[in-house]
Amino acid sequence: MVYKRKKYNSGDTNLKKKYKTKRRTRDLDEIHEDLKPHNSQQLLKQEIDLDKPGNAQFYCIHCARYFINSQALQEHFTTKLHKRRLKALQEEPYSIKDSERAAGLGSWKPPGKRKIESQQTDSDSVIKKTKVEQ
Repeated sequence: MVYKRKKYNSGDTNLKKKYKTKRRTRDLDEIHEDLKPHNSQQLLKQEIDLDKPGNAQFYCIHCARYFINSQALQEHFTTKLHKRRLKALQEEPYSIKDSERAAGLGSWKPPGKRKIESQQTDSDSVIKKTKVEQ
């Protein structure tokens, strides 16, 4: 069977762009900014927004996704997609100095690794407190 390239008519180029950006998620460098303590506290303690799922109260910082309730968020923490995102976030983001080193200005260093743990939710802390009290 011969592979046939899909052709787009001249009027379909805007549709092609629309399909590419329809389900676009945040990039890793944007999520690295969200992981800073000041930004992460703001994302975890958002005001109620009726337009977002779960009124914007259940948010996964690492995947940049909203969930309907805390149970859906807890189930998300065990999925392969979330674990894959955590692994991708372990590598430190590139900086301008790294790009200059790769171009030949200085000695190149491999990117560093850091430990990323899944976020703690309020229900986790409540469960841990009740276990300690018993």
